[in-house]
Amino acid sequence: MAIQLSVGVRNGRLDQTVVNPTTGSMQIRTGAQPSDCSQASSGTLLWQINLPSSWMAAASGGTKAKAGVWSGAATAAGTAGYFRQYSSQTTFDGTTCIMQGSVGQGTGDLSLDNTTIANGQTITINTFTLTDGNA
Repeated sequence: MAIQLSVGVRNGRLDQTVVNPTTGSMQIRTGAQPSDCSQASSGTLLWQINLPSSWMAAASGGTKAKAGVWSGAATAAGTAGYFRQYSSQTTFDGTTCIMQGSVGQGTGDLSLDNTTIANGQTITINTFTLTDGNA
C-alpha cells in the first residue's frame, strides 16, 4: 500500500513550496521544456510578466490556485510550448528557474485558449493550479 498524506499535510507542503518565492516572473517559450529546471531555457521567449505579490492563494483541499492578474503583451510570435517561473526574492538570483511545465490548448500544466501567439498579443492566464500528490 502506498503512503497517503492528510489534506492538512498536503496543503502545508503546497503553502511552503510557494512561500519561496512570494513574487517572481513567468515566461512562456516555444518548443519542448528542458529536462529539468537546472537546464538552460530553450526556444523563443514569447511572453514574460512579473507575477503579483502573493501570486498564489492559500492551499485548500490539496490544491493551490493562482491569485491576482497574470496578463501582459507577447514580445514575439510563435507556438507556446512550455512555461518557466522564476523568483525575484533576494534569496534567489532572479534568473534561476524554480518551476516549469508544459503549455497546451485545453491541455498541459498551463492551459491557454490558443497556443499560437502573435507579437503584441495580450496573454492572460485565467487559471493555474498546483496539486500536491500523495492523495
